[in-house]
Amino acid sequence: MSLDLLVIAPHPDDAELGCGGLLARAKAEGLSTGILELSLGEMSTKGTPEERLEEAAEAARILGLDYRGNLRFPDGSLRDTPEQVARLAHALRELRPAVLIVPHESDRHPDHTGAHYLCRSAAHFAALPRARVEGEAHRVSRLFFYPGNYPVTPTLLVDVSAYIDAWEAAVLAHRSQFFGEAASETVSLAGVEARKALRRQWGNYLGVGYAEPLVSPLPLLTTPWY
Repeated sequence: MSLDLLVIAPHPDDAELGCGGLLARAKAEGLSTGILELSLGEMSTKGTPEERLEEAAEAARILGLDYRGNLRFPDGSLRDTPEQVARLAHALRELRPAVLIVPHESDRHPDHTGAHYLCRSAAHFAALPRARVEGEAHRVSRLFFYPGNYPVTPTLLVDVSAYIDAWEAAVLAHRSQFFGEAASETVSLAGVEARKALRRQWGNYLGVGYAEPLVSPLPLLTTPWY
């Protein structure tokens, strides 16, 4: 497989919350897209692993994903360890994404922070032919970070105005997390509305309806610049 764009998520629903609008837009523009989760979210206050897998499949259908998978690392223990790095690097060699989007390092959830460093290490070793990783070496063309529960200063804003309904439907497909009694200020319908409002705010800076922020570790080259 060779994906144009792959989003890595610590738990089911993180990719949709972070950049689901971008995934919907990329698919509509003819790109191949995927989500790779690192855990089943089995420590979540709400929802069973079985329920969350079903919800993830429905969200994948809404977004038209070409791929969705789960490495089933232990929830609450996502770290930059040799074993996890090797398995994720192998997955990257199998999926061969051109663009890789991973969690931002600034987050209150240890798994989100751990996933950030795990993903960066895996992307590095996936590109090294002599690394102790199964499969043919693969180097991603671009790496971006998507925000979670902490604010970020974006490098890039993506207009998702035409896809905000798809974003919301994909997020709400994770019914166990966002319906019923709130587990936190973010795991609730109010949390979804807050994230939608943030997209509206970012869009306002660009003069569009809604936008999603990304952070790049490297400068972006734009030609022409004027």
